Amino acid sequence: MRQFPEKLQRRLEARVENNALRSLVVNNEEKVDFFSNDYLGFAKNISLKHITSEILSQEHDVIGATGSRLLSGNGPLYHSVEEQIASLHDQSKALLFNSGYNANVGLFSCVPQRGDIVLYDEYIHASIRDGLQMSLAKSYKFSHNSLGDIKDKVARYKEHHQGEIYVITESVFSMDGDTPDLEALAYFCSENNVYLIVDEAHALGVFGSNGEGLVSKLEIQDKVFAQVVTFGKGLGCHGAAILGSEDLYVYLVNFARSLIYTTAIPLHAVATISAGYQLLQKQSSFFSNQLELLENIKFFKKKLIQLRLEKKFIKSDSAIHCCIVSGNEKVKQVALSIQEEGFQVKPIMSPTVPLGQERLRFCLHSYNTKEQIEKVLKLVAKLID
Repeated sequence: MRQFPEKLQRRLEARVENNALRSLVVNNEEKVDFFSNDYLGFAKNISLKHITSEILSQEHDVIGATGSRLLSGNGPLYHSVEEQIASLHDQSKALLFNSGYNANVGLFSCVPQRGDIVLYDEYIHASIRDGLQMSLAKSYKFSHNSLGDIKDKVARYKEHHQGEIYVITESVFSMDGDTPDLEALAYFCSENNVYLIVDEAHALGVFGSNGEGLVSKLEIQDKVFAQVVTFGKGLGCHGAAILGSEDLYVYLVNFARSLIYTTAIPLHAVATISAGYQLLQKQSSFFSNQLELLENIKFFKKKLIQLRLEKKFIKSDSAIHCCIVSGNEKVKQVALSIQEEGFQVKPIMSPTVPLGQERLRFCLHSYNTKEQIEKVLKLVAKLID
């Protein structure tokens, strides 16, 4: 075997020196889950498995998609599930992608054109950044959740550029758990002919009467150019969809390379997505899960105040709550101590987050108990005191 390239070796050594080297660790399911994105417990839901099996029994006995959507991988189930997704979110069309990463890379690499301007939140997800790097448009970040900075930049670029302007944000940010003022942003973009794109990865299943996310809850679909929903979080399965107009759907089918040049998402995954959406719309089943999750979020925030931890945590009303513990070494040590007490809580280190903003990331679920929440927060208070 040839020697490993020296430049790559130096990059690994730098990670080791900064105590930031990543590794794959087998998850211990015996510990209390405060780290997965399975907010509603759908990944372990027996009903989801049964509904998925029932859907698959009505389809052809095929394991893989056998080709891209434009070739052999486009059976009737794909279209019926896309209609199901669009209907719940009250959008004209939905287009399935293999993952949230694929959806964002496909969308942002082909939609903004040369001469266009893209304004994106400084904390936007890596998949969106990667898609923008493939675009011919110029991209500029704005201060996190700052509508004022967006307004200033839109006014500046409108004065000097003739192209379109796109604004990109998330309804719930994955590393902070906070949310922008989506309603005000949507109205501003609509009034100023700016195209708004919202990633709803961590809002699906958590917000809205049927778990449809914040865009639908706020009823601003008609002011959003594109909405990205991913199914590996609240829906407990895999895949993603881009929601929008009929024209956007046709455009993506023709120009989104991460859709065109890849084998389609397999039938089993599509059936599981359909089953997940059915569970969301079953009021008795869903509201039980959602209410338990929302009650846990409320209880978690109450305990933060009682334990005088609220200033250590980033303000959040979502299922994601983060405690700032600066320094890779320190946050790793605190996380390890928590894990040794039987709780799965992961450290988020730089460079994933800015230097000095390292944190413990807590994900709340419908199946966490109040006793577990109280115990882990008391442990945090003791360890970071």
